[in-house]
Parts: sequence; structure tokens; C-alpha cells
Amino acid sequence: MDKITLESLRELLKSDRSYRRFDESRLISESTLHELVGLTRYCPSARNLQPIRYRMVTAPEEREAIFPTLKWAGYLTDWDGPATGERPSAYLIQCLDTSLTTNCLCDDGLQLEAITLGAAALGIHGCIIKAFNAQEIISALQLPEKYKPLYVLALGHPAETVRLTDTDGTHDADIRYYRTPDSTHVVPKRPTEELIINP
Repeated sequence: MDKITLESLRELLKSDRSYRRFDESRLISESTLHELVGLTRYCPSARNLQPIRYRMVTAPEEREAIFPTLKWAGYLTDWDGPATGERPSAYLIQCLDTSLTTNCLCDDGLQLEAITLGAAALGIHGCIIKAFNAQEIISALQLPEKYKPLYVLALGHPAETVRLTDTDGTHDADIRYYRTPDSTHVVPKRPTEELIINP
């Protein structure tokens, strides 16, 4: 196994951005989704309960049913989401198995990060979506009652450029992402110094 360095991890994390426009013609296979979900087996799990489940969505009719249930970008108030041809080619619906627990604690975020990092390593990117109509998703996918949707991970091959930038380092800095005139998606990040509480 190749040695993982701090720098290589940093570069992978920097590439693991939220993308919202995709080349819809480039499909993602269920076997690839299966491999990505498999990464979550190696994540820490509170009480080692492992209560998270995933519904893979690749069929065109299911993708079409999922898309209108989603809200895409809160800061881009004049944008209703990707146009036809730029929509995700796959989704993972992250669900909590409520027959095991009603609180997954930190498992959901840990697993989503593992999946998106794995996807980024394959040149696939996505958008983790919390704003969605859960009841419509449950109905469209005929999810059993015990599965509670937590997040929707939209996945595809990117059709946009995402760039990180630094904020000015002040407490009330503008952290809202935005699009430039050339449609580059810009994401401001606070500097490390602001993240550390000094004595």
C-alpha cells in the first residue's frame, strides 16, 4: 500500500468539494456505489452499533423521482438546481435503521465523509443534501417504515469548477459560497488560526 502523507490527505480533502452540476451522460454503476458504501464499514461507529443503511439510486425513473424532492443551494437564491443534462447520475439515500436506534450520534457525518473522499479518489464528486422532502423520497423508493432518510448524497462526474478561497480571517467574515460570472463556484474557508482557541 502506498504511504499516505499529510500532504496527500490535504490535497484529497481540498478536492472533496460540493459539486452541483454534473455530466449526466456519464453514468455511475451500482458496483461503484457498492464499493463506496463499503468504505463506511471502516468508519468508527458510536457504540459500534452501525445503524446506517444506504439505498442506491441509479435507474433513470428513480433519479427523476428523487430530483424534485431536493433543495440545492441555500445561498444561490435565484437558482433552482441543475438543469436537465447537468443532474446527478446516481444518488445514495443515507437512512437510519430505527429498529436499532433513534440516534446515530456522529455516524452519519463520518460515513458521508468516507464516501465522498472515496468518490473524489475516483474522479466522482457530489453534494450532501439535508434539505429534502423525506416523505416523498420514502414513497418514491417504497422504503420500509423502519428506515428514516437522513441525507441524500447526489453523485456524478463534475460539469463545473469549484474553487476554495480564504476569508479575511475576521469573526463575521462572509462565508457564503457564490458563483463568478464565468460560473466558477467559489467556497470561502476560514483560516486555521481562526479555528484554534488560544489561551
